[in-house]
Amino acid sequence: MPSYSWLANPRETKQVLERFGLYTKHHLGQNFLINDAIIGKILNLAELEGTDVVYEVGPGIGTLTVAMLPHAGAVVSVEADRGLEAVLAETCARDSDRFALVMGDALRVTSAQLSEAVEHLGIEGLEPAPTKLVSNLPYQVAATVVLKTFEEMASVSRATVMVQAEVADRMAAVPGNKDYGAYTAKLALYARPTGRFEVGPGNFMPPPHVDSAVIRLDRAPMADPVSGEALTAEQIAWCCQVIDAAFAQRRKTIRNSMSAKGFDKALLDQAFSATDIDPRTRAETLSPQDFVRLAAALPQE
Repeated sequence: MPSYSWLANPRETKQVLERFGLYTKHHLGQNFLINDAIIGKILNLAELEGTDVVYEVGPGIGTLTVAMLPHAGAVVSVEADRGLEAVLAETCARDSDRFALVMGDALRVTSAQLSEAVEHLGIEGLEPAPTKLVSNLPYQVAATVVLKTFEEMASVSRATVMVQAEVADRMAAVPGNKDYGAYTAKLALYARPTGRFEVGPGNFMPPPHVDSAVIRLDRAPMADPVSGEALTAEQIAWCCQVIDAAFAQRRKTIRNSMSAKGFDKALLDQAFSATDIDPRTRAETLSPQDFVRLAAALPQE
């Protein structure tokens, strides 16, 4: 069986943590992956290529990072814990010419910052913009990071991420499912789920108190129902406003929920009639395509 990451076992992980005087910091969501077979499954699902610039959030001690580096053009990782900077410099030393580290908050990092960090590596012929998000994500920010990446980093074509199983359920939920909500509908404006596998707590040190899953999402922009072209940023922003209003009061009908959020009832009725959407239904019964049609039928404010 091939080895993917020399760090993906309890012995090496413990030795690195002890050598640098570290301990697991639960407030940063650090649970270290110690099963190399899981690393291999992540790589297979991510399908990295030599032209890829991989964007990683929360590399930790570099367990997944060292496995990705030989398969990508470059890896640019964002880490919030300054105590891990020296660790990553050591663990990723073999492929340091293809590894860029940005210290900071992934919720604030921009695509330009990532590209600049990759440019500094000076890799000839490699486009510096990130192309794929591959991460064992810190669980408390996982959902936000994935949506933000698709929203703000147009160059990213795929996300392959480890998240809480219930977050993966939300990402892949279908209308009528209990996990389907505003987040699901908004994510579907950008991407669709194309793969998943489960990861139990025993694959981590320390074991988390939740089940995990790795999910792959491929960029697949929703189209304008009239022109057939991909939705513009302005159309998506408006559609997200419509989705948020529709789900604001889940137990109410979509008409009542949206009117309570300031939408004019007469304009709503016109839009419902034009789109053949029943105003008495609830938001969770509408597909993402339905929300796109409804937003297109409502005048933007």
